[in-house]
Amino acid sequence: MRTELYINGEWRKAASGAHLEVVNPATEERLATVQAAGADDIDAAVRAARSCFESDSWQGTSGRRRGAILSKAADLLEARAQEFAEVETRQNGKPLFESKIDVAQTVDVFRYYAGWADKIGGEIRPVDMGDFVFAERVPVGVVGAIVPWNFPLNLASWKVAPALAAGCTIVLKPAPETPLTALLLGEILGDAGLAVGALNVVPGDGPTAGAALVRHPGVDKISFTGSTATGKLIMREAADTVKRVTLELGGKSPNIIFADADLKAAVRGAQTGIFYGKGEVCAAGSRLLVHRSVHDQVVEELASRAAKLAYGDPFEKSTRIGAIVSKRQHERVMGYIASGKADAKLVVGGSAGSVNGKGYFVEATVFDDTRPGMKIVDEEIFGPVLSVLTFDDVDEAIQLANQTSYGLAAGLWTADIKQAFRVARAIRAGTVWVNTYNLYDPAAPFGGFKQSGFGRDLGREALDGYTESKTVWIGLR
Repeated sequence: MRTELYINGEWRKAASGAHLEVVNPATEERLATVQAAGADDIDAAVRAARSCFESDSWQGTSGRRRGAILSKAADLLEARAQEFAEVETRQNGKPLFESKIDVAQTVDVFRYYAGWADKIGGEIRPVDMGDFVFAERVPVGVVGAIVPWNFPLNLASWKVAPALAAGCTIVLKPAPETPLTALLLGEILGDAGLAVGALNVVPGDGPTAGAALVRHPGVDKISFTGSTATGKLIMREAADTVKRVTLELGGKSPNIIFADADLKAAVRGAQTGIFYGKGEVCAAGSRLLVHRSVHDQVVEELASRAAKLAYGDPFEKSTRIGAIVSKRQHERVMGYIASGKADAKLVVGGSAGSVNGKGYFVEATVFDDTRPGMKIVDEEIFGPVLSVLTFDDVDEAIQLANQTSYGLAAGLWTADIKQAFRVARAIRAGTVWVNTYNLYDPAAPFGGFKQSGFGRDLGREALDGYTESKTVWIGLR
């Protein structure tokens, strides 16, 4: 398992000698001691990325060649899928079956952008005076990519793959809690033939490594996934060097069940929407809006299903709720549950758990009789905690859905196609799932409205964030 910084194609120790302790949240045991990047290391990584980007060899690497490298990386990752999944589970605490899904989706992301790498071009623009004018998409330059701890490998691929496909070079800073699969990804891409310096992986904390990356004048673009508070800070810091910024931030997503919905499917979707990934999902359907006429039925069935969701050893096949990623996050989730107990009706769950006295576990938790203004309704918890709200008609459902500062995702369940279109159009969110929830594909763009950020990961749209438009005007008169 690699624990050094990956800079300019080499594994090296941090200049300051600083390190991070990576803890298995299911056992509370130390998993690894990883080198922690400081400002000097960030500078070295950025300089390596800049030197590679400006080199004749990188500038001469065709899109087809970059695509071949990404495709090879996908093959290598697929061959080591079990290893990557096990490491992901140990550092994040999620059940192994979820980590296997994450790895498979990461393979898909690399293959998708491998196909795009030689298809980023431009077009001729017919101008009035008859000159020859074309607008082409060119790489933005050196990208600083900062990713969170909930989907460490998969979210890294959402940034690394399109950036490389577009011809950029990258400095990737994984979260300090979960750096191990990002370091393995550096190894994979090196083995796939990526140019030295095109990808650099620098684990470190936000105030030190993250801040140095955002402030560095050699970085042209920051792509960040994480909390809204940190996203706001990045925007302020990036202003000094006029960096391009894309942000995928927090969410408090509504999941709406109408009276005419297939209730069994809707309840399954509500369960998946909040309890998959331990609720540590930015698009989690953490606000369940239920029509009054089916409220009791939905809550009863949901409570029954939630009570059966076993927490425990993430490597056990029966486990459905893994360990919260860290002690600090566990305390945060339990603080919100305490607030919910004071303000609302606890239907099921609400307690911390352990396995042999160890681990940061939380039961699948459902609160009823909730309303806007409560902390558990308004604030992102990032844990397996669901708030149920009640509505009487479609207008109230839309109003409640939009009564949030966030706008990342939403879901709705109905048999009425006209109602589905109306509500989907009215909800201010970047993704709206209809009669399903929490599905992703490399071809489908993902990102937020309002304080959930701007710019898009995935899809063709992600490439726009790693390229700029250059107009070339050739006078013919």
